Amino acid sequence: MLKDKDIREPLFEFLEESYGKTRIIEEKMMGRSRADVIMIITDALVGIEIKSDADTYTRLEGQIKDYDKYFDYNIVVVGSSHAMHVEEHVPDYWGIITVDEVDEKPDFYFLRKPEYNKKVKLDRKLELLWRPELSILLQRLEMPAYKALSKPAVRKKIIESKKVDPADVSHEISELLFERDYEKLLAEIAAYRKEHSPKRRGPKKRTSIKRTRRAGK
Repeated sequence: MLKDKDIREPLFEFLEESYGKTRIIEEKMMGRSRADVIMIITDALVGIEIKSDADTYTRLEGQIKDYDKYFDYNIVVVGSSHAMHVEEHVPDYWGIITVDEVDEKPDFYFLRKPEYNKKVKLDRKLELLWRPELSILLQRLEMPAYKALSKPAVRKKIIESKKVDPADVSHEISELLFERDYEKLLAEIAAYRKEHSPKRRGPKKRTSIKRTRRAGK
């Protein structure tokens, strides 16, 4: 029986072969759900939920609602025990990848390619960007810097701007996530907080770095 840990790395190789230039971010909170995988491709974000043979559909309904808010395309990856009835549990615009064990290795197959998700919200996609990335996005969109505004306020300015094409914003979100350098960003965020936040007593909380994988440079 293939488990989640058996599927992930071979899956990322399969996705790179299928999509070309990709960047993978694992285990990211999206609303009330945790996305197993976010795949960044040119101009779009793809949410990927893994349901191995050891998993159930118990939380899938809620996960679908959250995934649909954040991602342009969504895919469920299922083990062979789910392959015959997974279509009953996901919307028809979700893609389906089946995984079987062949010669003791995972073998992947696109049972259904994903279609564009019309429920995706641009403001939700913008939530994936860190403050320095939002600043770069404003520059690329030729908008004011809004240095005194909070992240939610900056996102609102972008969404409400009549001069900004949502397609351009989506493209830039993907590019910024491709370019993300975690060590550099953490240093910039620390400097920003030091400059804009009042002095606080006590130990500072450490910012953890999510595991990422980048392919197709």
